[in-house]
Amino acid sequence: MAKKKDNSDAVFCPVGRFFADLEDVFGKKSKVFNHLKKSRVEFLKAIRTLVDEKIESLDKKGPAKKGGKRTRIKVE
Repeated sequence: MAKKKDNSDAVFCPVGRFFADLEDVFGKKSKVFNHLKKSRVEFLKAIRTLVDEKIESLDKKGPAKKGGKRTRIKVE
């Protein structure tokens, strides 16, 4: 027999945990859960857009500059 995993010490994303708790409370077939399921998809799409915009911003800046001004500090 396979043992059931104990996730009591696992670290969860707070947003994922929120949706999992709501699923436990309302069940998968409730209207509330259906709305929240759709909002979860929209939330993930928003994160994807944020990441894509950051990548585009970094691409426009070009590679990081090398050889900036340095000062040697003597340590005793």
